Amino acid sequence: MDEKQEQIKETGSIDLGENKKRHKIKLLTIIGEIEGHEAVSGSTKATKYEHLLPMLAEIEDSEEIDGLLILLHTMGGDVEAGLSIAEMIASLSKPTVSLVLGGSHSIGGPLAVASQYSFIVPTGTMIIHPVRSNGMFIGVKQSLQNMLRTQDRITGFLAKHSRMKKERVEELMLNPTELVKDVGTLLEGEEAVAEGLIDEVGGMSDALRKLHKMIDEHQEKECGEQTDEIK
Repeated sequence: MDEKQEQIKETGSIDLGENKKRHKIKLLTIIGEIEGHEAVSGSTKATKYEHLLPMLAEIEDSEEIDGLLILLHTMGGDVEAGLSIAEMIASLSKPTVSLVLGGSHSIGGPLAVASQYSFIVPTGTMIIHPVRSNGMFIGVKQSLQNMLRTQDRITGFLAKHSRMKKERVEELMLNPTELVKDVGTLLEGEEAVAEGLIDEVGGMSDALRKLHKMIDEHQEKECGEQTDEIK
């Protein structure tokens, strides 16, 4: 197994650099369940946040990487882990683009909108629903308050990093008519864009084209700032 294949197998990432613009792009995949402090079952496809956080820090610090492309196909998972990854992505200074493929549900929503620009394929889906409780739930007022505060963090993040108002996020999240035996809303590609959650419907070529353009603009801005410093 060569180095690239090993990198894909171990981290779900690969370096792209053989393009006409000579831009060095890190391709990162967020697939399956977002794994937090507790490991998911061995048969479940998972993205481990302890792998992603150091990788994102390396992307920010590296002079060899010009931009980040994120491919998403996740049903959600650990809320705290997902939010920590989303905050890391949002804090990167380098150009970032995300592309939702099959779906980006639940905590996958913040992960999809954390990049500077987001795409979704026409058949892609986003599901917005309230926070779920796993394991033992202590039925006291404080437990409910903690869940509501976590939910508020998610709606706030979605609103801050998309064109949706927080009130609209909450409305879709608590919709009782969209999902069978559940509360929430499923948005397909065009609907996610129309609601302002995702920036544009498109595929791989669109995402890469946009990222190359953003890298060019970022590099021009940096060159301008360096010239001003010299003067």
